[in-house]
Amino acid sequence: MKTTCLILAGGKGERFWPKSRTNLPKQFLNISGNKSMIQQTVHRLQKFIPLEQVFIITNESYAELIKAQIPDLSKENIIIEPVGRNTAPCVGLASIIIEERYPDSSMIVLPSDHIIKNEDEFVSILKAAVVVSQQDECLVTLGIAPTYPETGYGYIESSTTKFLVNDHYAHKVNQFVEKPDEGLAKAYVEAGNYYWNSGIFVWRTSVIRKYIRGLMPQMHDLLETMKISFRNESRDKVIKTEFPKMPDQSIDYGIMEKVNNIYVIPCVLGWDDAGSWTALERINDLDENGNAINGNILSIDTKRCIIESNGKLIATLGVEDLIIVETDDVTLICKKEKAQEVKSLIKELKVQKLEQYL
Repeated sequence: MKTTCLILAGGKGERFWPKSRTNLPKQFLNISGNKSMIQQTVHRLQKFIPLEQVFIITNESYAELIKAQIPDLSKENIIIEPVGRNTAPCVGLASIIIEERYPDSSMIVLPSDHIIKNEDEFVSILKAAVVVSQQDECLVTLGIAPTYPETGYGYIESSTTKFLVNDHYAHKVNQFVEKPDEGLAKAYVEAGNYYWNSGIFVWRTSVIRKYIRGLMPQMHDLLETMKISFRNESRDKVIKTEFPKMPDQSIDYGIMEKVNNIYVIPCVLGWDDAGSWTALERINDLDENGNAINGNILSIDTKRCIIESNGKLIATLGVEDLIIVETDDVTLICKKEKAQEVKSLIKELKVQKLEQYL
């Protein structure tokens, strides 16, 4: 049985504005290391999956960026969604395309823009997850062992039912829970059986299609129509016609939260979803004052700041807990506590018709 992979690469990375832009979003940037995030994702997968078994789903605007950054990837392995419809339609569409070439393969689904420092452990866990996914119509997810009470992630509660696969325990999932408040997040961390929802899943293509048929029948019918149409018309034409009819729903809400036969494999990977500028504090080395600094920076009496220069000298004096990011045409200055609200600036740029800065 083949192992395939679907990389989700259609996001805009708006919380990394102004470095992440409409024409060059976060997954195509070098946030950490000397490769872009999507290049790092493909590179770590190639440790055990041939590139011809890796598929990337994205929107039309980013197809050329993928071809430029992953030049050896076949054009047939790039799936173009004509409109954004969340992750469930992405998974459904990719499953019928992958199933046609690799029948009943084990299918890994993961984002294109995560940081994973311990890549060998990641590969080992994915191999174990593939084994679990081949048993009893299981769905498998990777749960990140929480290191602090994060309120920006969903959590997965595991049960005491577990079994050992390739030196890794797979725990039966009790439930998926929404993003908690601080008090509840602390309780989850202290309980010891709650894990951050990584958004990384493994299942057989036939199994996820079965669950889609039972839980998302409208989407299933559209997928069946597309499968039949692929025989007589070009794939791109069929997708452009049928995909916009898909429901706008996440795979978590549409499937994962409603299925009983799910297992989670706890992970310690040096993982970060790099969701906003504050991630740089977690994934990079800090100076003696707790600053994450990159570029041409002169800092005096500066503490716990995140500073990115694009070439110009940024000089700071007597400031604390700020994010300062300079690009060719924009300088962002905000409090770290507002990092998750950077998207509000993007909304205001649209209101003021300042699209050139998007």
